[in-house]
Amino acid sequence: MKDREYYHILTKKLKYPAGNFINGSYMSAQSGETLATINPATNKVLTTIAASNEFDVNAAVANAREVFNSGVWSELHPSKRKSILLHFSHLIRENLEELAVLESLDSGKPIADCLNVDVPETANCIAWHGEAQDKLYDQISPSGNDALGMIVREPIGVVGAVLPWNFPLLMTAWKLGPALATGNSVVVKPSEMTSLSTLRLAELALEAGIPPGVFNVVTGTGAAVGSALGLHHDVDAISFTGSTATGRRFLEYSAQSNMKRVVLETGGKSPCVVFEDADLDRVAEHLACSFLGNMGQTCTANTRLIVHNSCKEALLSRLKVECDKWKIGDPLDPQTRLGPLVSKEHLSKVTSLIQKGRDEGAEVIFGGDLAVDTGYFLSPIIFDNVNSNMTVSREEIFGPVLSVLSFDTEEQAISLANDTEYGLAASLFTNDLTRTHRLSRKIQAGTVSVNCYSEGDISTPFGGYKLSGFGGKDNGVDAHDQYSEKKTIWIDLSS
Repeated sequence: MKDREYYHILTKKLKYPAGNFINGSYMSAQSGETLATINPATNKVLTTIAASNEFDVNAAVANAREVFNSGVWSELHPSKRKSILLHFSHLIRENLEELAVLESLDSGKPIADCLNVDVPETANCIAWHGEAQDKLYDQISPSGNDALGMIVREPIGVVGAVLPWNFPLLMTAWKLGPALATGNSVVVKPSEMTSLSTLRLAELALEAGIPPGVFNVVTGTGAAVGSALGLHHDVDAISFTGSTATGRRFLEYSAQSNMKRVVLETGGKSPCVVFEDADLDRVAEHLACSFLGNMGQTCTANTRLIVHNSCKEALLSRLKVECDKWKIGDPLDPQTRLGPLVSKEHLSKVTSLIQKGRDEGAEVIFGGDLAVDTGYFLSPIIFDNVNSNMTVSREEIFGPVLSVLSFDTEEQAISLANDTEYGLAASLFTNDLTRTHRLSRKIQAGTVSVNCYSEGDISTPFGGYKLSGFGGKDNGVDAHDQYSEKKTIWIDLSS
């Protein structure tokens, strides 16, 4: 990495994307309206994006359908799609710094995270799914000698992807990689707060050889663009990452339109369960990374520490030391680990939930102040003496906020861990192998990491239990299934 000055100079050389990206070129919203894109670190306007509506969605979907039906991508040999996607991945790496700076400016994410995690993992995701496509086999049923039963996979058609603002590039890749690899056309709706890097990604896809109209981006609000995609009769599947409340609406949109396939990755309130035999230094390091990483704006963040009473004070002492290491400030400074929250509105929501925690009797034992005069910065906060009925223990806050609960028995720990409507992820810290196997099965979550904070990797399915997910998984080969139709071809061989 270079120094802070280098990345600030680079911002002066950026060319911001303009308009929607449809059929391989930029175009304004049909209404001509725009939305301001705000830098959350400075509260200043970076640029404007198209404020699209259903007419722009209709144009993008019609184009995506035409290209899909043409077969230029959908019927391309899987090995050729693989080659193009690998070139796409290479171009992402070649444009690492530009994409990282765009992402940092747009979302407030520290430049070090963008350079070391978000952009490289975006490239990895595209390459992994590209590589997988010509290694997935169809099947022959055990139909005997009188018939041949073939079970084949076909692209589903036009896929709509509605994305969150917390990981703009990476969440695009999680949807785009398997959808493109299986031969679909895609219409992406990025968050109106963080659209710039996704638009630039679409340019690179075209440069890589993905035909015009296969990867389209329509910007605008969820109410205007997201709902139009969800209700569109010519969209065959919707993949959404975001709030549970919005996820429910996509199920309703599906029922009201063409019963399109819906895949949801929604909220989380992940527990970190710590037993007395755990390595407390390791726990403190991983827990800090979990609830402070990306300013706590992560669906899987361990925002509920459930710790054995015998080691609670020792762990909290270590955790405060770890939190003090997280420098807050300019996201373009490579030394910064905590940037701003994504918007003024989101900062207001987080601070109001923090106040609710105070009002309900939770005790602040670390931080919790607005950290910088300009921008949407907030220092980390740790609440102690929390019970499972308090708002800070139940609601997804999506900020650098940790609630501490304690237990004496294994049964209490499991009860507290599962006492939530969510089930996206959890962490378990113990050196007892038998306990590890027993409890990792009992915790109701789509991913349980042991002696670490982790979401797994690109090869492992990602999605939640309960109100944290519906209809499918991101990542792994399972992700290809949700963008495919399985067809049985039955051939009578008896005559």
